[in-house]
Amino acid sequence: MRATTLYAPTLRETPAEAEVKSHQLMLRAGMIRKAAGGLYTYMPLAWRTLKKIMQIVREEMDEAGGQEIAMPIVQPSEIWKETGRWSVYGDEMFRVSDRHGREFCLGPTHEEMVTTLIRDEVRSYKQLPLMLYQIQNKYRDEIRPRFGLMRGREFIMKDLYSFDKDEEGMNESYKKMYDAYTRVFSRMGLEFRPVEADNGAIGGGHSHEFTVLAEAGESNIAYCTKCDYAASDEKAELTVIKAPEEDMMELEKVSTPDAHTIELVAKCLNLPLDKTIKAVAFQSEQDELVLAFVRGDHDVNDVKVLNLFDEIIDLHMASDEAIAAAGGVAGFMSPIGIKEGTKVVVDATVMEMYNACAGANEKDMHFINVNPKRDFKDVIVADIRMVKEGDACPHCGAPVKMTRGIEAGQVFTLGTKYSESLHATFLDENGREKPLVMGCYGIGVSRTMAAAIEQNNDENGIIWPRAIAPFEVVVVPVNAKNDDQLRIAEEIYTELKAKGVDVLIDDRKERPGVKFKDADLIGYPLRITVGPKAVDEDSVELKVRRNGEMVNVTKAEAAAKAVEMLEEL
Repeated sequence: MRATTLYAPTLRETPAEAEVKSHQLMLRAGMIRKAAGGLYTYMPLAWRTLKKIMQIVREEMDEAGGQEIAMPIVQPSEIWKETGRWSVYGDEMFRVSDRHGREFCLGPTHEEMVTTLIRDEVRSYKQLPLMLYQIQNKYRDEIRPRFGLMRGREFIMKDLYSFDKDEEGMNESYKKMYDAYTRVFSRMGLEFRPVEADNGAIGGGHSHEFTVLAEAGESNIAYCTKCDYAASDEKAELTVIKAPEEDMMELEKVSTPDAHTIELVAKCLNLPLDKTIKAVAFQSEQDELVLAFVRGDHDVNDVKVLNLFDEIIDLHMASDEAIAAAGGVAGFMSPIGIKEGTKVVVDATVMEMYNACAGANEKDMHFINVNPKRDFKDVIVADIRMVKEGDACPHCGAPVKMTRGIEAGQVFTLGTKYSESLHATFLDENGREKPLVMGCYGIGVSRTMAAAIEQNNDENGIIWPRAIAPFEVVVVPVNAKNDDQLRIAEEIYTELKAKGVDVLIDDRKERPGVKFKDADLIGYPLRITVGPKAVDEDSVELKVRRNGEMVNVTKAEAAAKAVEMLEEL
């Protein structure tokens, strides 16, 4: 490829709309252009990288036994209503109607579609196991599209679905995909962690997120400093913290004027936060109240609370009126005195506290000497707190650390969640009808490109890992108007192409500084500079983008040396 024909309009200034590095650099490097909020055109450089990511994904999916298909993006509402998810996605789902008034959606995911496909085709255990995948656009009407390709309304995704005859087979398929994903992200040259994760609206059982480590990531990850345990903050298991045992004192009501936050309560009563009990009130989509209680220095994990109730799809902050109807007072709540039948969830650590402080369900009043084991009746006890740095690892007890990352892929065990609701069954060895046992495995292809940039950049631009760089090498004649420099550059370029290297020659008649800045901005892994020394001293410069390493060789050695250096990147 020649730079004179490459459509890559670079920008010198960072667009004001771009908040994160990947968004800024993709716009500046001429890789994407915005069409509307959350919608982007992929320019030639971006598309080259996306095709390389897709090729790695395809190779590993095929190697693991996957077969590629292509399913419709436009999906009928009926199959979503069969599983009950037509309402779960809510406003995130793009819904359309045809000329006959029939409802459809633009697929945010394809569990329903692939299950109905298999339901009509697979009849016997002899046709199992089966793994089908596709790479296509997905659509979600994000309330606030942001961060460029990190959270858009249209994005490219690989989704694979496994079908097995039993749970053992599903777990084998899960392991195959877990290993394949590990190879995918390793081959891309990315630093990543598989972390235990929540299944969210997909449902099902076990799940791991493949998270690319980057400061701009939206995922908070807890990882052990001693063993290999890692989990998203939504999923991280936490051990119960037992307070030192004390003699239980008599419950007492005290005045706490205007102390409507746990910090103000602690200050008012001169107590440490870990001697207080904090309340958070939620309402379900049916306006049912759910009260959650954690220690004052902890935070409620709303995902853990939601997962306790199969019948609840969504939780949002409760109104003062809903709290009052249950016998509570916002800012002064505890389980003591709450209306019978209200859903009350207490963190397991709270149940191990002695002589603590909690709300009295009266304005400006709190209880002291609260002993949850004695005073809290008819409550659900569970791990509902949010992990924080220094908490004990649930596997080995060592302290956990927190880092940030970008979810680029996720693997799920679904079990029979979709096959049962969609009546996708097969006949087993004994002729008995059973539901298919499923797994679901996704990789955000366009998001992975953005994640790679978030992890690999500096003040000059992108630093592509070789495997997914739009071009591996750029050959730069310092002065393309000089016939000798251009001839030498062309010879090296031709030789590299013959060796199978993905190479670009910057044959533009631009100033050297412009070419060098563009090379660094776009992030080609290796730059070969052909300047006056190549003509006068037979010396060509090779420079590694990642670490600035430079080597000078003869023009005859340049192509072979470039291949050698690429193998080390």
